[in-house]
Amino acid sequence: MSEADRLARRFEENRPRLWAVAQRMLGSGAEAEDAVQDTWLRLSRADVAGIDNLPGWLTTTVGRVCLDRLRTRTARPEQPWDDAGPEPDPTDPAPVDPEREALLAESIGRALLVVLDTLAPTERFVYVLHDMFAVSFEEIAAVVDRTPVAVRQIASRARRRVHQGGTFREVDPTRQRRVVEAFLAASREGRFDDLVSLLDPHVVMRADPVAAGLGSAAETRGSAAIAGFFNGRAEGAVPAYVDGLPGAVVELGDGGRLALSFIVTDRIIGIEVVADPVHLVMLDLAVE
Repeated sequence: MSEADRLARRFEENRPRLWAVAQRMLGSGAEAEDAVQDTWLRLSRADVAGIDNLPGWLTTTVGRVCLDRLRTRTARPEQPWDDAGPEPDPTDPAPVDPEREALLAESIGRALLVVLDTLAPTERFVYVLHDMFAVSFEEIAAVVDRTPVAVRQIASRARRRVHQGGTFREVDPTRQRRVVEAFLAASREGRFDDLVSLLDPHVVMRADPVAAGLGSAAETRGSAAIAGFFNGRAEGAVPAYVDGLPGAVVELGDGGRLALSFIVTDRIIGIEVVADPVHLVMLDLAVE
């Protein structure tokens, strides 16, 4: 198999996820297909040898394509959705049952798109990539030319507006809280299998440099690795909301603290650990 064929195969493996990002960004299956095709064209012209994380590069690139399209719309009436295809689950490696997805789109997808369409283009970009697909603030910041701290604030603002606009499966705060509480309980009680079941297979955990210095890796991927890290821990974790996301705060012995926030769709797809005192004071922490 040639290099071009291998690259095409890897792109097709990521297509369902890219379509899901684009569909949520643009609100149209037809436009999503165009954005995915534009992403393929950009990949075909890119220096692939310099891309360390192809799925991440593709997700960020399709988001950039969609952001450009949103910004260049001369008028932004309620963006029409269409029935060009079922909306895939962003955590699934391949398209799922079309009938199930059609019902899902009917019950929640359209309502969610209406709320997303009230966001400014940058807010929508940040919210979709971070809260739905666990792209890091650092990666998003490079696209929108903002600092990671500013991007976090944009995400928090967008999240509040989405939650005020309605309750949907993807963003239901009550359901997210139940998943996180179950995860913390399984962590404290050392129930490894339960931890794995609550984590998406492709979950990613990111820790800031201060947290990494306390024993966390800067980035950890995969449900088994992250379940192993949390197994038997979290004894001192106090439930909290971190910038509107369900999470926990841990008081450290030296007077410091760290905050954990969880990104939840069907399962936990992302965990962020912040221990830098400078960043902690910028977070909106609501300890329960």
